[in-house]
This record gives sequence, structure tokens and C-alpha cells, in this order.
Amino acid sequence: MGLMQLVSPALPIGAFAWSQGLESAFELNWVSDEESLNAWLSGVLEDGLTSCELPVLARLQAAWAVEDHEALQYWNDWLQANRETAELAEEDLRLGQALVRLLDDLDLLPVSGWLPQRPTYVTLFAWLAHRRGVAVEDTQLGFAWAWLENQLAAACKALPLGQTAAQRLIERLRPELASAVEVANRLSDAELGPVLPGLALASALHETQYSRLFRS
Repeated sequence: MGLMQLVSPALPIGAFAWSQGLESAFELNWVSDEESLNAWLSGVLEDGLTSCELPVLARLQAAWAVEDHEALQYWNDWLQANRETAELAEEDLRLGQALVRLLDDLDLLPVSGWLPQRPTYVTLFAWLAHRRGVAVEDTQLGFAWAWLENQLAAACKALPLGQTAAQRLIERLRPELASAVEVANRLSDAELGPVLPGLALASALHETQYSRLFRS
């Protein structure tokens, strides 16, 4: 139940306002239909989440479990250093700030002084998963599911993509989420880091895009 609360679209942190460069990919016609959206999402999952957020989630959750403040700050900073555009960095921090406010209202924040400076959304996600006693693999799968659901919600708003098409994409990508978690947990520290030049370019172009529905 703790994981379901954390990945719910009803969680009031404003994730719906961000598209992570996807809106710019629509504008550039890189993504225009169900097939191209599937290719985009599959690529971001394979070359992004699998070597960035998912393995770092495991490291952060392990650090929370043993109260390793140095590791928490290191991986929190590492995530910020790997955000290639201003909008991607802002998204991680803004969602983190929103989650801090929510956890404060729910009396679920870590002990005073344990939060890293400028905590990211991923860092707070790992904290709450630890606090709720969620298994690491379930944390990773839940994070990947929340990412996919948010991306499809953005696509349904900005593309002529119906809900049935979104469900077909979930069926196609669902096995890839599980595979991504398996691969992520085999990576060493030296193998981590996203390789997403297309997403970075789309995100950078989004900063000056004339008409926008989303903040990234």
C-alpha cells in the first residue's frame, strides 16, 4: 500500500506538469504517433532510467537503511550533475521540494539534518520507500511505472493518442520495465549514467518553445 500511495497520480506533487522533453519531441515531429512514441519511450527507458534513476534508487534506499549521510548526499548530487538541461534539473528539484512539503504535512520526513542539501525527487522517493518497508526491486518497478504513466498522460494531452492506444503501449512496454530493473541491478557504479542526446536536445529546445502545455 505504501508503494501504491507513492506512485499514484493523485500524489499532490505536480508531476503532471512536466513532460521531460516529450512535448518538444512532439513539436519537432520526432514523436507523432503510437509507433514513434513507443520507440521514444523504449529508448529513454533503456538508455536513461536503466542506467540512471533505477540503479541510483537502489543505492539511495540502501543508504537510507544504514543512515549513510555521505552516500545520500553523493548520489543526490550525482543525479543533479546528470541532468543535462535547466528544465530537467528544475523538474527533479521542484518535485523533490513538493514531496518534502507533503511528507512534512504527513509527519513522514527523515530525522532533522538527514535530508541532503537540495534533495531531488528520486532521493525522496527512495526515502519514503524505505520508510514504508518497500522492497528495492518493487521501488524501482514502481518508479518506472510512475514515469511511464506520466509520459503517456502527457502524450494523451498533446497528441491525437487515445486511451486505448495508451493501454496498448503499456502492454508493449510493461515487460521492458521489469527487464530494466534486472539490468539496473547488475550495473557497477562505473557503468552508470544516461546516454540520451536526443532527449537532452529536445529538453533544451523546449526552454524557448513558443507554445507549451508542460514545464519541461
